Amino acid sequence: MRKLVKYAGIGLLVMGLAACDNSDSKAPAQGASAESSAAAQSIKLMDGKLNFSLPGDMTDQSGKLGTQANNMHVYSDATGQKAVIVIVGDNTSEDLGVLASRLEEQQRGRDPQLQVVTNKSIELKGHTLQQLDSIISAKGQTAYSSVVLGKVDDKLLTLQITLPADNQQKAQTQAEDIINTIVIN
Repeated sequence: MRKLVKYAGIGLLVMGLAACDNSDSKAPAQGASAESSAAAQSIKLMDGKLNFSLPGDMTDQSGKLGTQANNMHVYSDATGQKAVIVIVGDNTSEDLGVLASRLEEQQRGRDPQLQVVTNKSIELKGHTLQQLDSIISAKGQTAYSSVVLGKVDDKLLTLQITLPADNQQKAQTQAEDIINTIVIN
């Protein structure tokens, strides 16, 4: 459980840093492709047991955040405003709903203005997962966060999608588009 909290904290830190970035979030990083509608890319993790698709403008940033942990994978766009963090942690006997509620409490402790959009159990291709969607604010910036928790091969899987919340409906749709591609074998 302590590892889940640690990894969730890392994910929130990444999201907070992206939200607090004072640079122009509309301008791509130097050398980045200006085309944002690149083809989707397929991601395979956990020896092929976890598969999902990401927009083509998101690239693997794993290991670039000062950690060499092989159980954390980070994908982001050139601006750092869109990010997906996948953490494969130790299994827990706690219910996924309890873990999501605890994560919500931790988020609320960091952001009293937290808006919870949904905290629900979802069924994806025969696997029960827990989804916590929220809007987090930091220094006048807002980010849409969708966290999916699940158990795969006696491991706790955490997938966090963070998107700019300038247009909440668009961010929610983009997050759902990623979540709907998740396949657990």
